[in-house]
Parts: sequence; C-alpha cells; structure tokens
Amino acid sequence: MRAIIYSRSGPSSVLELAERAPATPGPDEVRVRVAVSGVNPTDWKARARKPAEFGEVVPNQDGAGVVDAVGSDVEDLRIGDRVWIFLAAHQRPTGTAQEFTVVPASRVVRLPDSIEFDVAASLGVPAMTAHRALTVHEFGPARLAPAALDDRVVLVQGGAGAVGHAAIQLAVWAGATVIATVSNDDKAALARAAGAHHVFQYPDGELSAKVYSVAPGGVDHVVEVAPAQNAALDVEVLANHGSIAYYANNNGDEFTAPITTSYAKNVRWQGLLLYTVGREALTVAAEDITAALEAGALPVGAEAGLPLTWFSLEDTASAHDAVEHGVTGKVLISVADDLRKKDPQAR
Repeated sequence: MRAIIYSRSGPSSVLELAERAPATPGPDEVRVRVAVSGVNPTDWKARARKPAEFGEVVPNQDGAGVVDAVGSDVEDLRIGDRVWIFLAAHQRPTGTAQEFTVVPASRVVRLPDSIEFDVAASLGVPAMTAHRALTVHEFGPARLAPAALDDRVVLVQGGAGAVGHAAIQLAVWAGATVIATVSNDDKAALARAAGAHHVFQYPDGELSAKVYSVAPGGVDHVVEVAPAQNAALDVEVLANHGSIAYYANNNGDEFTAPITTSYAKNVRWQGLLLYTVGREALTVAAEDITAALEAGALPVGAEAGLPLTWFSLEDTASAHDAVEHGVTGKVLISVADDLRKKDPQAR
C-alpha cells in the first residue's frame, strides 16, 4: 500500500511516499481502507515539533473510509461499514495519510448512509473540539441535541475556521442564537453560510456594543481561538455564569483578563484539548456529532461555509503547508479515488 511517512521532525519536506504492507488489526482494533484523509493544524505541528517517537510515523488524525478488517472483541463494526475516524495518530504511528490504517475501534464511528466521505473526513478534531466547547457551561448541557441550547447565546470567535464552522453548525442545530466574528467580508459570507445569525468583523472598537445590540443579556458560551487577543472582550460581553472555552493560542501564548469583572460574573475559563479530555467526552461527542450528521446539520463545501481544498496522497506535504499557511476552509487528501467514486453518496 502507499503511505506517507516521516522519521524525524521538521518541515513538510520530511514527508515521503513509501510502500508498506497493511497492518493486521489486533484485539479491539479495526483496519480501515481510507478514502479521504483530513488535515488539521495539529498534524503539521506534530510533524514539525515532535520527535517521531515510533521511529516511523504516518501523519493525520482524521479521515473516512470503509472497514476492511476487524480484530477480535470488536462487536459494533463490520467489514464493509462506511466510517469516520478521529485521533487516528494519537499515541500511535498509524494516521490516515495511507491507504489502510489500523485504529482502535473506539476511534472509528459508523457513518450514516446519507453522509459523503468529504463531510466525514472534515469532522474529527474540528467537530469534536466544537462539541466540547459548547458543553462546558456551569449549567450544562453536557450533550448536544435539538433544543439543548435553546435560549442560549453563543459567540464563536473566528467563525470561518474549521472549528468555528463546526461550532456554528452544532450550536444552531442545538437551538442557540449564534454570533460569529471574522476578519473580512469573504469570511463573513462563510460564517453566514454556516448558519450564524449575526456576524461582526474585527478589529472594531464598537464590537462589544454590537454584540450587546443583538444579545442584551450577554453571551452564554464563547468558543475562543485567540484568548490572547480577545480575553477582555469575552469577559465584557459574557453573561453571568458564562463560559469561555479556548482551544488554541492564535496571536499569542499568554493572555490576561479583567479579574474583578471575571469573578463578579462567575466566569468559567475552560481550556480544552482532545488528546487529554478523556474517553467519555470523546464518546459522547462522537454520538452527538453522528446525530447531527443524520439530521443534515453538518454540511461542508463553500456553499455551507467551509470551502474544501483537495490534494492527492502524493502531495500531502503541500496539504500540510496549506494548513500551516492558513488556507481558509478544510484541507482534504483524496487517498482512494475509486472509493470516492463508488461511494453511493458521492455527488
């Protein structure tokens, strides 16, 4: 099989195409024939900064395809099942930038029949991060479903990114009023296409007033990509007992926040990282995301607010570079063109 590998950390040039034998799944593992591999910032950052502790690593956490083989003790997945994959390369050398990947069964989720592989490979890190960000409020909910966020206001900072896009879609599906911030007109159009009810651009000295103009009682949940830049604004517009869930360090590695206003409002600052969030949180996120998929709530593509940029498996280095350089939307790698063309849900 074809696989993209690297044996030392560094720039995308350390990635190379190699021929490898498909691995055999062990107990509680499945082998998936990968149709599409999804690329996230965590993928290029791990390659660039983290030594290849397994000697040889296949990158990329997310993907979608068809179950090809199952190990012993696997009860809920069968050969031929269409699936989506998350955290494939977490503490393992077997990411999705290869034709066949062996993954713990707990990280493989059956895909609803109506959902295409491009949507499925766009989930994983972005959608599960968004789910967690929307479920850390002091008064819940711990799960997302229709009406779970009724009467809540959600502010998504950076609404045109992959996590921001998923947060908008999940929050709207769950009944929230959604405000998104973006940096330009093109991204504003994407946030609206994703379903945001109100979209504001930054930088803007009147941003707080604009948020309050559409949410007089303040914001209940903030999904935050750049706390170093936005912490003061987040606290200013937050409602009493509101939560600020931050998942990245865009524009700085440290942040400061108004202390008095924070404790006066009973603000909850919640960091989140999928690698350490725990299996229960990942399990419920996968279940809720699948329910949202079945409801048609998580489409992708420019018309849905998330443009797709495609690369071939051989060009995985360019895919990593595109994400590192901040391409808008989602970067996907077509691993098996024949699977994509045969997919009954393919457009």
